[in-house]
Amino acid sequence: MKLEIYADVLCPWCYIGKRRLTAALAQHADRDDLEIVWRGYELAPEAGRTPGPTAAEAMAGWFGEQAPDRIAQIRSLGIAEGLELNPHLSRPVSTFDAHRLNKLAADRGRADEMMELLLHAYHTEGLNVADPQVLRRLGGEAGLDDDEVRAVLAGDDYAEQVRADRRRAAEHGVTGVPSLVIDGRPPVSGVQPVADLRRLLEHDPTGSPAGRTGVEIPRPEI
Repeated sequence: MKLEIYADVLCPWCYIGKRRLTAALAQHADRDDLEIVWRGYELAPEAGRTPGPTAAEAMAGWFGEQAPDRIAQIRSLGIAEGLELNPHLSRPVSTFDAHRLNKLAADRGRADEMMELLLHAYHTEGLNVADPQVLRRLGGEAGLDDDEVRAVLAGDDYAEQVRADRRRAAEHGVTGVPSLVIDGRPPVSGVQPVADLRRLLEHDPTGSPAGRTGVEIPRPEI
């Protein structure tokens, strides 16, 4: 079975979904027969490397007086999964280089570890995940060779692969994150309850449509 995970570092639902998926995979009998591929899906492709307003401030602009409830919900769901989500610290930036770094990690068998570190750095520590120095440190923590990380960040290695992920997302009908594509079937939400994710991994094609998190989200939450 091939499991493609469309995600972005800026998305708190992706962190929640990753934790739930990890729990579901731990209970999956055929884990060794499962090919997992992380696909980059930039929520803010126009963003630069310099941090601006916080995610909480951005959400206030999107949702107005509903923003505090949205933020409280995200933080509460994160706590339930053992995560500390701090939208008042995280500041949206370009994640293009972060996705390129994760492609290198995938080639070295470290993609899951790399994504975990990127999500924690952004959502918990409030770090700038577009900063080459931050990415170098995280790459080292993921077990990547520093010279290889430097070379990727200084050049354009894996750039076309990240762009290809976005094209592939369109081909599969992915319009939001986290989304799961299992063996080429239509995308489904990657932030479903653990029991539902287990059923999906057990070849049950039913599931919540992609882009649904259990609440209606009219625009990306970053």
